[in-house]
Amino acid sequence: MGKATRDAYGEALKELGAVNPDIVVLDADLSASTKTQVFAKAYPDRFFDTGIAEANMMGVAAGLAAAGKIPFASTFAVFGAGRAYEQIRNSICYPKLNVKVAVTHAGLTVGEDGATHQMLEDITLMRALPNMTVIVPADAAETKAAVKWAASYYGPVYIRMGRAKVDDIMPEDYTFQPGKSYEVCEGSDVTIIACGIMVAKAKEAHDALLKKGISARVINMASIKPIDEEAIIKASKETGAIVTCEEHTVKGGLGGAVAEVLALNAPCPMAMVGTEDTFGQSGKADELLKVYGLTAEHIAEEAEKLVQKKN
Repeated sequence: MGKATRDAYGEALKELGAVNPDIVVLDADLSASTKTQVFAKAYPDRFFDTGIAEANMMGVAAGLAAAGKIPFASTFAVFGAGRAYEQIRNSICYPKLNVKVAVTHAGLTVGEDGATHQMLEDITLMRALPNMTVIVPADAAETKAAVKWAASYYGPVYIRMGRAKVDDIMPEDYTFQPGKSYEVCEGSDVTIIACGIMVAKAKEAHDALLKKGISARVINMASIKPIDEEAIIKASKETGAIVTCEEHTVKGGLGGAVAEVLALNAPCPMAMVGTEDTFGQSGKADELLKVYGLTAEHIAEEAEKLVQKKN
């Protein structure tokens, strides 16, 4: 097991701060949890704790961006994408300001904090906004690469991270490119497209399917918007079946984004693994993932069904 993506975020901010004096970080009184405290300790004059006032934080970030700074605004996903949605829409995306909204504690793996804190709709909200880039890194290496890319790009970026430790998936020298996916496993019978913590589970599903004689391609789709249309169309034509996996609602998230590409370009049998039309509940992270079907076993089952349907 590797480190949590939020830990990699804190490290990346500190590294960026050392080479770029325009990097500033804002937090809504959660710096110990979002790991922005790592940056705060190193560069206290460039760190701003705005308190439990997320909407105001986004406005302050917009002002700093308008003044030429590169602000990273951090809080939990439910407060960043949810409570501050209007400010992100009107103060950041509409004028296309150079603000990076980097959120942690997304999805069911927030665990015992329960439904109120388990943000399962943020990808849908953020990818619907014009000018917004949406990234869901799979592990620590990809988080660092995505954060460093975001700092070099001019425009709004939403980076979605989790609370728990995750398996290492990507090579250490990985370079993030928006609109480009990464093929984790080769396969010819079915394609599993995943993001975030579900990439590791997709890889487990690949191994389980291989024992049954099913060859599953696994694609890490960290760039939700822009999405890698070329890889999706290629997968549809070459494998003829696609399963999407996300720690998020299937309504408008990764599954919805992939379905849009398929419907317009290369339709094929498809299944979506994620939460349905429901909120989460309090519980241990691993137990919640099982309750909501976000497991390698469920991914493998859905993939096997599609292969049978295709044949």
